[in-house]
Amino acid sequence: MTENQPQQPQNQPGHDPQQPERTQQMPERTQQLPMGGYGHHQQQFAPGAGQPRPGQHPSGGSAYPQFGAPGPHQGASPGPNWPFGPQPAQSAAAAPAKPKRMGLALVAATALLVGTAGGVGGAAVYSATNDSATNSPSVTAPLNGNQAAPASAPDGSVQAAAAKVLPSTVKIAVATSRGSAGGSGIVISKDGLIVTNNHVVAGAGDGGRISVILNDGRTVPATIKGTDPLTDLAVIKADATDLTPATLGSSGKLAVGQGVVAIGSPFGLEATVTSGIVSALDRPVTSGDDDPGSTTVFPAVQTDAAINPGNSGGALIDLAGQVVGINSAIKTAGGSGQSEGGNIGLGFAIPIDQAKPIIDELVAKGKATHARLGVTVGDAQSSDGLSNGARLGEVTSGGAADKAGLQSGDVVTAVDGKAIASGDALVAAVRSHRPGDEVKLTVIRGGKTQTVTATLGSDNGNPTG
Repeated sequence: MTENQPQQPQNQPGHDPQQPERTQQMPERTQQLPMGGYGHHQQQFAPGAGQPRPGQHPSGGSAYPQFGAPGPHQGASPGPNWPFGPQPAQSAAAAPAKPKRMGLALVAATALLVGTAGGVGGAAVYSATNDSATNSPSVTAPLNGNQAAPASAPDGSVQAAAAKVLPSTVKIAVATSRGSAGGSGIVISKDGLIVTNNHVVAGAGDGGRISVILNDGRTVPATIKGTDPLTDLAVIKADATDLTPATLGSSGKLAVGQGVVAIGSPFGLEATVTSGIVSALDRPVTSGDDDPGSTTVFPAVQTDAAINPGNSGGALIDLAGQVVGINSAIKTAGGSGQSEGGNIGLGFAIPIDQAKPIIDELVAKGKATHARLGVTVGDAQSSDGLSNGARLGEVTSGGAADKAGLQSGDVVTAVDGKAIASGDALVAAVRSHRPGDEVKLTVIRGGKTQTVTATLGSDNGNPTG
């Protein structure tokens, strides 16, 4: 669908300033986690510091303010030069230039689109071209874990699950001329392939350096293999050939209330294990910040396992020790400029089922393709102001929606039988699919409900096109 992201109300296709149906609303938003900073922690990427949040808005979508700031550094600081040696001196009094985001992003959960006249909020227009096939081998095929848990750890316990995945979880440090910060990563191949969040390593694109701190204490350099800002995923290649890959499970088998474990490096504290449950599935989460083009929407696994700045890119695992998600964002209690930036039990992970095909494409081609419906989309609102579906705006000629017979003004209330409450929910639903997938949309047109089948197109790796 256009689904890449809600756009700003002005200068959008289908926008009619004469239609007064809708009023603008600021969405309730969560934050993407800033990366845990190192050294002096001048790069905490707090709201108001000009730090972009992860993700990509394919066509310059709405910029949402961050809410809350990262929590305070915990534990003794390893010093200003760890782990890269002396860094360029920085004046504490000088206002930093707008550096690129390097941290765990602060997210918007169930963010509502800013309304526009006619009830159509913008999102990028999807093309209807087909996804290109690749014969490259999959690096995300299920792997057989060979880490034996301690004898005292019963199967299905947090202890046993953590023992299986800790050897496959790493700390990632990125150093640039503007400072240093860190995140987490998951080993997916013996020869050094590691998956993480795009926003963790984005700062390395400007001549920065990436170092990986392995579970056995070694520090090795790494390079970027491929990045996908739209889904906030990246693959890096560490200079090592003897790593222990994690076992990738299936997020599609998760159930609300099921026990899960988060592993990562919150505030730079590597190999930290926290536990909780799956709080919700397919939660539409909008992540981004005030940097135009930085917003993305994904159908998240919500958890109350403690997730904090620095957990970005780390593993969310089930109690069998299999990776079911990649930790990416949190919601915070504080408002913009406040200090409550830590865990309040609302964390969000990218489902591993959605991540696997993206990871494979990043390894094979350095970029990824995404499904498109080919419409702009916003919130449909009832008379009491509540969102009750996704209203379609401009339909791209020749796109998937056009071929399926969808029309501007249609309201989508379900995809494959799952309720759609907002424009973001429709974006997330399409984002959970791959190009070429067939979906059934429940549509209200002229007061009558009908079912429309659409075959999703592809952006061919060009999400802004």
